[in-house]
Amino acid sequence: MTVETFANPRLVFIIKWAASVVQIMGYAATGFGWMPWNLYLFLVGVVGWFVVGFLWNDKALMLVHLVALGAMIAGMISS
Repeated sequence: MTVETFANPRLVFIIKWAASVVQIMGYAATGFGWMPWNLYLFLVGVVGWFVVGFLWNDKALMLVHLVALGAMIAGMISS
């Protein structure tokens, strides 16, 4: 059995749209200079999309968002 077997399509739909909206809010926060709120929004969006990649068993989607998460956390720690 794979994770896809248990992934509820409605749940995936909700997570991916919520993560997308939150990431768009992160872009807007960056545009308005609302630091560090932009990073918090991006973190939520990146984690949401990683979860979607996990539920879809999409390794490319997971990799991109795992690297983004690592880079963001490293940047937050170093600043």
